[in-house]
Amino acid sequence: MLSRRQFSIATGAAALAGFQFARAQSETPLVLGQSAPFTGPAAQLGIQFYEGAKLFLDQFNAQPGRDVVIKNLDDGYEPDRCAENTRKLIDEDVFALFGYIGTPTSLAALPQAVNAKVPFIAPFTGAMSLREPLHHNVFHLRASYNDETAVIVKQLTHLGLKKIAVFYQNDAYGKAGLDGVTLALSQLDLKPVALATVERNSVNVSAAVQTIVAAQPDAVVQVSAYKSCAAFIREARKSGYGGTFFNVSFVGTQALADELGKEGAGVVVTQVVPSPYNAANGITREFNEAVRKSNSTTKANFSSVEGYLAAKVLVEGLRRSSGKPSREGLIAGLESIERQQFAGFDVSFSPKNHVASKFVELSMITAEGKIRT
Repeated sequence: MLSRRQFSIATGAAALAGFQFARAQSETPLVLGQSAPFTGPAAQLGIQFYEGAKLFLDQFNAQPGRDVVIKNLDDGYEPDRCAENTRKLIDEDVFALFGYIGTPTSLAALPQAVNAKVPFIAPFTGAMSLREPLHHNVFHLRASYNDETAVIVKQLTHLGLKKIAVFYQNDAYGKAGLDGVTLALSQLDLKPVALATVERNSVNVSAAVQTIVAAQPDAVVQVSAYKSCAAFIREARKSGYGGTFFNVSFVGTQALADELGKEGAGVVVTQVVPSPYNAANGITREFNEAVRKSNSTTKANFSSVEGYLAAKVLVEGLRRSSGKPSREGLIAGLESIERQQFAGFDVSFSPKNHVASKFVELSMITAEGKIRT
């Protein structure tokens, strides 16, 4: 009898083997275009997501048939650079745009993707502005920031903590998170007790710390990148603030833990994929087995696992399309994925629903820099 681990590995191998029958034989790979930060204060998010996606695609490409590869361009988490990268990728006729990192950058790319009718798959953002209205060629893997902030507010108020402040990035990402917190609080007849911002790609948080600490909140919800969130936590604690910090998933949990070291103890982060540190999760076992088989140096973290899952779902969409791979075939293939598990992660699309998951859970950083869920 197979153990659960053996069954998971065998199932994953069988699924990969099955893809080859649907793959057209060709020397020309299908190219996915990715614009993401590979330098700058958000670089770890782009690097980790890409490494996870490549880990899955390397397995897939080892099978006979047509390869799927990623061409990535660095945008430094700046919308103007992302828009230019997107123009280049579309001009080069990439098969799909994949794994863009961030709300302001994804919003800069969205009109080009929609106008060119190029599939725009698994952007690393939970902003509602990318989800509503639904676009025929845009598919989201992760839960929204509204979903994440609803869980945060529910947890805090359940603990009796109602004085909640919001520290957010002064752009579309920060505003999306703020809107989620404000919406969740309003349903309880509450409002944020203080608001303060930081500019994108900046760690100049002194004024924000002063504003928020003066309000003496029970907790601070942070909606920014990992370097600015880490800088805020350090300065707030130095000023004597003893409350708790909650972050949405985009912060990059491992990157935040690495930035803070021992100062990260007790910081809470919402997650939109299962924990890569829990061997009870099917995705953890599959990911680690892929690393072992390929002798890869890719580390399991929430961002790399999200990249791995995103590539896995995209390839399933390709497998479900018939005949020669086409953009419309990929779209139809993804829309046909209804209530399917990917290594234990539930995904469901339809022609009227392009958001695969509403999965959200809480995690906490320990004094040792580990992440517990």
